[in-house]
Amino acid sequence: MSQPKAISATVTGDDQKVGFRAMVMKQAIQYNLAGVAKNEPNMIVRFTLQGDGKRIDKAIAAIDEGTKRSTGVRVTPSPAAMEPGLKTFTIVDWSSSSRQIANLYTLIFALRADDGVISPDDAKTVWHKILQKTLKGEDLKKLGAGDLIEGRKGENIPPPALQGR
Repeated sequence: MSQPKAISATVTGDDQKVGFRAMVMKQAIQYNLAGVAKNEPNMIVRFTLQGDGKRIDKAIAAIDEGTKRSTGVRVTPSPAAMEPGLKTFTIVDWSSSSRQIANLYTLIFALRADDGVISPDDAKTVWHKILQKTLKGEDLKKLGAGDLIEGRKGENIPPPALQGR
């Protein structure tokens, strides 16, 4: 493990309504990093990451590539103070234009105790579990096939803990 560090970053470019904060959170999940991502009032994405320095560097490199739908993205990181005891990564006021979810949700990833790195596919699975745990009512029903557990006959169903909600 390399030296722990913390960064604060702003993102410029076409980074709105393209899944950008979700992508930042997936990097935090993959590399087991704490922090927060939010949209500023001026529609600039701002995020913090803290944890293993080499992992943060890898996450920033991936985030700088943007999402499939973002363009002209530029991430500007700067050193930040470590926040002792921070054990989560949070997206503040998340919504999804692609899923037509307008209600705002706070999505929280709790750091893994083993502090290991996981694959991008495993990070996506954790992301989907966070969505399934957090979304409510009609919004939960708007999750797509890739967001739900597949049933025996191929139908998409919420996980057993969410059935009947």
